[in-house]
Amino acid sequence: MEHVQIGIIGGSGLYDMAGVTDRSDVALTTPFGEPSGPYVTGTLQGRRVAFLARHAVGHRVSPSEINYRANIFGMKLLGVEYILSASAVGSLKEEYKPLDIVIPDQFFDRTNGRASTFFDEPGVVAHVGFADPVCPSLRTALTEAVREGVPDAVLHSQGTIVVIEGPRFSTRAESEQYRQMGADVIGMNAMPEAALCREAELPYALLALSTDYDCWHRGEEAVSADMVAATMRKNVGKATKAILALAVRLPDPTTSPAYRCLDSAVMTSPELLTPECARKLTWLRPFSALTVQGGDQ
Repeated sequence: MEHVQIGIIGGSGLYDMAGVTDRSDVALTTPFGEPSGPYVTGTLQGRRVAFLARHAVGHRVSPSEINYRANIFGMKLLGVEYILSASAVGSLKEEYKPLDIVIPDQFFDRTNGRASTFFDEPGVVAHVGFADPVCPSLRTALTEAVREGVPDAVLHSQGTIVVIEGPRFSTRAESEQYRQMGADVIGMNAMPEAALCREAELPYALLALSTDYDCWHRGEEAVSADMVAATMRKNVGKATKAILALAVRLPDPTTSPAYRCLDSAVMTSPELLTPECARKLTWLRPFSALTVQGGDQ
């Protein structure tokens, strides 16, 4: 298996990655099922990358049906060291306008029913730290990349995203509640994606592309799928330029809170792991090398 450094997950409208040369499709199977599709591997700005369309090419997989675990497993199997995710979001604040770029630093998870951890096998317990869900050094590099690659874009270098289950959009009451909570933007895809990247010890950052004002803004038309698609077509070029600029300024992965985070997360003694657990989870890192914490929290 070839070693790939950057994993790029494309959201609505970003079904391919311009600028990638030496392209090849890599189809993978995982213990967690099928990923959204084949990974497009190649070279971008001298870096080996893997691109995956989160919703599959042609947007055939809804947010609730995405196999987030398989998607991240495949990235890890390819040797990816960083994950950059691009996603369409709605704005919950007047100043976060459609076509603006947001690089969130905090998440509020309102999803339900999605497989949200690799540690769901009976017989193994792990609790990863997630106070800062986005890697600060990768977020800083992405901020610099947007400023350089898309200098005319309106950039918000931090913010809170609330992630809802979908696939429907919010009611006006729900949208107003999220605003009262202090959230800045709203989306459907960043969780459990970000949490799984943390469990996989992968630095993660989110490039959020604002497409609409959700439905709270009485002076604007309520969000619709057509509206999101039309605005995302305008945003794709911005996302591509930002990713190109990021590829040449990746930070040291050892500065990320994801780096070796399992050392302080796994509570179960390695000798007590069942063979099935070991088979499914050693791809993260050999569990014999993990520091066992013990006790309850």
